[in-house]
This record gives sequence, structure tokens and C-alpha cells, in this order.
Amino acid sequence: MAEETVFRLEDVYFSYLGRYPALCGISLDIKRGEKISVIGANGCGKSSLLHILDGLIFPDSGKISLCSKELKEDAFEDMAFSSDFRKKVGFVFQNSEVQLFCPTVKEDIVFGPLQMGKVKTEIKRRLDELAFVLNIEELLERSPHQLSIGEKRKVAIASVLIIDPEVIIMDEPTAGLDPLTTRHIIDLLTEASRSGKTIITATHDLHIVEEISDTVYVVSREKKIVGSGSPERILADTQLLKENNLVHIHSHKHRDATHAHPHLHIDHHH
Repeated sequence: MAEETVFRLEDVYFSYLGRYPALCGISLDIKRGEKISVIGANGCGKSSLLHILDGLIFPDSGKISLCSKELKEDAFEDMAFSSDFRKKVGFVFQNSEVQLFCPTVKEDIVFGPLQMGKVKTEIKRRLDELAFVLNIEELLERSPHQLSIGEKRKVAIASVLIIDPEVIIMDEPTAGLDPLTTRHIIDLLTEASRSGKTIITATHDLHIVEEISDTVYVVSREKKIVGSGSPERILADTQLLKENNLVHIHSHKHRDATHAHPHLHIDHHH
């Protein structure tokens, strides 16, 4: 059976207010069940690309389609299409605040599936499972406002995974998180991938790229894709990483000799 293309972008351009370019000629195909990472320096358009995939913004020119259906603004005015799209595609924002609006964590997590009319016993089962895996059982009755950044991120991820979407899109899922929480999130994504989900992640954290990607796309400051390939190949291409501000040479002295080592950028450099 031929691999099914989930998303296809053809020469997509997008600018904010018509004058701040965010994406300049992006073309890519994402297959069902594939794990994709998008890497690049801050401000290169990674988030804009994810927003286009999630139908939050639309190209100025070029074309994007999901399972061969073109995604245009007027398509989302059709309630049946919009609801079907939101069941298929789940998005975890970089800023978890925008996803949390209910009085308690539990209500936030079950909000989506309740709106979609999923069976309550099934919602309860998924809630218990995700709360256990993400170690947020203690947080369920708390207000989202009382949570740390890491806790909010875990709740936002749970509120997307509980819908059981076919495509999971995540914007910087591990930014600012401790190693253990990062590990939980990688394990969840690996598990989701095993069950056939398509995973698309934008990240600065090159340490997680190998585990969460089949294919890595490098986006340049010119808002174009300047490299793609397996994580092993991309991470070994120091020149490409350096040119795109993903690696910097750090010199230090050992006795009398100076050695230069490439260091991956894992924190946010604006």
C-alpha cells in the first residue's frame, strides 16, 4: 500500500499584516504515521508553519492540503469539516496558557472530548491513564493558574492526547521543562507514534530530535527550508547547524592548547 500523504504544502508563503514575512516558499509532504521535527533559530517561522498546519492561519499564496482536501479559510466555516478537522488534528501551543481556561485541571483536560460527544466512561479511562503517565493525578482538582510552567505544559498535552487525534502537532513541547518531564513527554510521543499517529514537533532542543523524528527539516532565517533528512544526517551536519544558528563554537583551553567544540543550542536564544 502506498504511503498516504497527510499534509502537503506547495510553495507556501505567509506574512503577518502583509508585510512581515513568516514563511517563504515552503514545500513539504508529511506521510501518515511519520515523525517530523522542524528546527531553526527563533523567529525563523517554525510556529507559523505549525499554525498553518493547524488551520489557524492560511497561506497568502501556495497551497496546503490535508488528505488531499485543500485547507482554506472558508472550508472551516463548514461546521462538519471544522469539527472533523479538530478531531483529526491536535495542537499543543508553545504557551500552554492559551489552552487552559477551565476552573480545574480535570475540566480542562476533558473539555475537548466532552464537546466532541465522546462516551463519558471512555473519557474517564483516558483521563486516568494520561494523568498516571504524565504524573498529574495530584493536580486534577487544582486551578490551572496555580501550576508551574512544566505542569501547565503537561496538562495542555493531556488535553490534546485525550482527544486521540490522528495528527499531533507540538510547538516546543519540552522548552523550560526538567529532564524527567521531558522524558515523560518523549515516551508519550514514542508511544503515540507506535500506534500510528503522525507527530509534528517544532523544537530548539536538539537533544530530543533523534528520538522524536524520522525526518528533520531545518528552517533558515530567510524562512525557507534549507535542509532535510534523517536526524542522524542533519545533526552530523555541523556546517548546516552553524549557518542556521543551531550550534555555536565554544572554545576553551586545555593546558596550552585551545580546543573548539560544537555545542548544541538547547535553550532559547532570541
